[in-house]
Amino acid sequence: MARLHLLDLDGRLLLGTSAPVEISRQLGLEAETVALDREISAGLIGPPEYATRVHALWAELTEAHVAAAFEGAPWLARIHKVWAEIRDRGDYCAVVSLSPSFFVERLTGWDAHAAYGSRFPAVPFTQPVDPAGVLSAAAKVRIADQLCAGFGVPRADCVAYGDSSSDTDLFGAVPVSVAVNADRYLSGLATHSYMGGDLWEAYVLVRHAR
Repeated sequence: MARLHLLDLDGRLLLGTSAPVEISRQLGLEAETVALDREISAGLIGPPEYATRVHALWAELTEAHVAAAFEGAPWLARIHKVWAEIRDRGDYCAVVSLSPSFFVERLTGWDAHAAYGSRFPAVPFTQPVDPAGVLSAAAKVRIADQLCAGFGVPRADCVAYGDSSSDTDLFGAVPVSVAVNADRYLSGLATHSYMGGDLWEAYVLVRHAR
């Protein structure tokens, strides 16, 4: 039976940072976005307000900025090796993140079977962000179910990787989970825990787990 590996992006595949911070770094607006990350992590704002405010910061954003942010980001080691083995085993891997879709979807070029993010307008922006397209913790479970249906994989054969409160719903919905560089609360909800900078080391914890 095939398995589906569901991975978050910010703080997981990206080591110690988020896609919005890496994008903002290209515009000289890193500090402002780090402050927004702290607000959403503390529960002071929700995903729709975060998306609206970060969209306003990115008025000068271009595709060149996005490409530079993606290529220069501090990725976990051996992502390609993990995803290659997942494919070789006949399994599936997908990235589901609250970060902007125009960044997250670039991971399909790294052989992820699917990549979902919060829906933002095309870059450069000429339209506002639609709050209805911004993902939430609950939306991750909904997207996971859609992926399961598309790939023919039941929830019982899913593995989730995450590190923050946005992953709690998904961890509760699947039987196997890996807290990657996570806080104590999420680690307590996970079936496995990993601290470090190598996705392969996190993957081998659940390589044969059912």
